[in-house]
Amino acid sequence: MLFGSHVSTRRGYYEAARFAHRLGGRAFQYFPKNPRSLALKPSFNEQDAARCRFYCAEHGIRSIAHSAYPINIAVPEHARVSMMASLVNDLVIAEACGSLGVVVHFGKFHNKDPLQGYKNSLQCIDEVLDRYEGEVLILLENMAGEGSEKGTAFEEHVHIRQLSKHADRIGFCLDTCHAYASGLWDEQGWSVTFERGMQLGYIQHVHAVHMNDSRFGHGSRRDRHAPIGHGMIGVERFRQFLRCTWSNNLPMILETPVPKGKTHRDELELLTAWTT
Repeated sequence: MLFGSHVSTRRGYYEAARFAHRLGGRAFQYFPKNPRSLALKPSFNEQDAARCRFYCAEHGIRSIAHSAYPINIAVPEHARVSMMASLVNDLVIAEACGSLGVVVHFGKFHNKDPLQGYKNSLQCIDEVLDRYEGEVLILLENMAGEGSEKGTAFEEHVHIRQLSKHADRIGFCLDTCHAYASGLWDEQGWSVTFERGMQLGYIQHVHAVHMNDSRFGHGSRRDRHAPIGHGMIGVERFRQFLRCTWSNNLPMILETPVPKGKTHRDELELLTAWTT
């Protein structure tokens, strides 16, 4: 397992990789551009991105990018033109940085016909991957269920992937807080959820994990992260989570809150200690 954390790209992609490594991480996540806007970044610093890619290759570090917050792949076609352009831009930047995938939220859809939301998501993903022909994956992230139940179940993700004409270019990013808050995490233990995910064909396509504790309880549908071991998931559940047979070299990324002036170093050391 490759533990890491979300890091800032304020000083560039290369410095983000170096900072992640200095924290003791062997993986990291970053925003390719402004996370609160759909504005494109067509003239990103390609030399800086190349330095990031070479640094990660040299030190055995894996990275993933995260798409902008305003992106909602479930909206109707007329409303997602700028979103698709933003996703293609993210994929291009991620490829330049040597990243394995771009995390995309499953999206929300409020309509009398919920099936239309899935159709929208599938069409959006396929159109984005029609435009982008590189090797970086789209990594669909499970949702906590806050405001919409869409994207909280393994079956939804698996079916979208199976129905896509680009299935081999779609993977999953599992968020532990979202899994617990949505009720996906079985109260009998994570091993039950893991086996079910294996049977459905979900776990086999998990290419990244967001390691977040939850401030709120099981089934609360509240998306609020807490430091590892200090939330409602707790130490023993995370230990069980890590004991499952995950893929080799799987990036497990912390998105947990840290006090101003602090870093994720202590949490990274804790996770490493639990697996050694």
